[in-house]
Amino acid sequence: MESPQRRKNRLNLPAGMSETSLQLETFSGSFRAISSLSSPGSYRALSGLTSPSKSSTCSDRFIPCRSSSRLHTFGLVEKGSPVKEGGNEPYSRLLKSELFGSDFGSFSSPAGHGSPMSPSKNMLRFKTDQSGPNSPYTPSILGHDSGVSSGASTPQKPTRKVPKTPHKMLEAPSLGDDSYLNLVDWSSQNVLAVGLGTCVYLWSASNSKVTKLCDLGPNDGVCAVQWTREGSYISIGTSRGQVQVWDGNQGKKVRNMGGHQTRTGVLAWNSRILSSGSRDRNILQHDLRVSSDYVSKFVGHKSEVCGLKWSHDDRELASGGNDNQLLVWNQHSQHPTLRLTQHTAAVKAIAWSPHQSSLLASGGGTADRCIRFWNTTIGHQLNSIDTGSQVCNLAWSKNVNELVSTHGYSQNQIMVWKYPSMAKVATLTGHCLRVLYLAMSPDGQTIVTGAGDETLRFWNVFPSMKTPAPVKNTNLWSLGRTHIR
Repeated sequence: MESPQRRKNRLNLPAGMSETSLQLETFSGSFRAISSLSSPGSYRALSGLTSPSKSSTCSDRFIPCRSSSRLHTFGLVEKGSPVKEGGNEPYSRLLKSELFGSDFGSFSSPAGHGSPMSPSKNMLRFKTDQSGPNSPYTPSILGHDSGVSSGASTPQKPTRKVPKTPHKMLEAPSLGDDSYLNLVDWSSQNVLAVGLGTCVYLWSASNSKVTKLCDLGPNDGVCAVQWTREGSYISIGTSRGQVQVWDGNQGKKVRNMGGHQTRTGVLAWNSRILSSGSRDRNILQHDLRVSSDYVSKFVGHKSEVCGLKWSHDDRELASGGNDNQLLVWNQHSQHPTLRLTQHTAAVKAIAWSPHQSSLLASGGGTADRCIRFWNTTIGHQLNSIDTGSQVCNLAWSKNVNELVSTHGYSQNQIMVWKYPSMAKVATLTGHCLRVLYLAMSPDGQTIVTGAGDETLRFWNVFPSMKTPAPVKNTNLWSLGRTHIR
């Protein structure tokens, strides 16, 4: 009868193999098993087992080479069960070395802390193999350091690139540095009108030809220009309070209308009516089909009227003044239907959205610096954003739901915004003084800006329409700097 202490120290050996038949010898830091047969008819012993770095001997069983299987990659040997008390440490290390390779120790847990065949929570869980070269599809590249990805991430849509420099520049001597004037407009027939001092010049974008339309003389000056929607006729507001209408193709004056007591600094056309705003605080409605100078007068502002825009459906007229008010009118009343007083500075920048009915944007001056959005149907402010500088002009893109703003003190920048998020698409700089004037090309892709630095700069800021319509007089600009007169 064996004592318990002896039974505790004995190894659990296969049947037919005695305890003395297993010897451990060390050669160059690695173990080698030498076994012999204890009796005929017993199992064949594998002799000469060595590490994978040495040649192996074939036997009647196939034992795969575990060292090349990279089991550590799948986390199969990350955590094991504890070794039973009284186990033979050299024997366990020998089996691990022979079954998994001589380099197994660098990936397995410390000796005595687990068995490679014990199940663990990391079974069949892929882990990045840092030993191999990186693949463009490895989890580390895709943003997953370990574990199975829960799903492929959707790639973000790349941000549209807007050129940071103008592709053309015109010199415009005597372009006024007055934030209450409106001296630049671009017609639907691709002709740019610019008021310079006492003269109005027309620049054809198709052939860069410059034509002098008129000269008001030494006792007058140009304060505003505005094309009709068809692009054939142009209205001119003068410093003496007159409103003139010229045929842009023939170069002839069609009509001269009075009514204002002082300068007419802003004009706006709808399909039939021409509206004019003046320093005398009044808004006059002119109808060329009748002989009188004006057909109605809107009185509501307490200071100079500097902003005017008709809605695209001709139902509403928005006006901004130096009294910090934004008023909304219709043709059925001579009193404003809305009086919006949230701005804290002059309101010159006004724009109606071509994508959403009754959506109006307005910008305030130096003391306000905000772009505000309004629903004119209910009279509520929808949003407001502080731009950090004076808002001089606003214009919506007809191709995409974005708008552009030009600014004065103190940064003199041009900004493109995505609506309704109001995320900045681009910020453009180049003008040395306030960017007081803004107009858009007929195709809706290019804007022209003017400033007190007496330059006009052309910028490509908006994409083309998804289904582009045919446009007459395709732009054939050349790079460089030229004179408008």
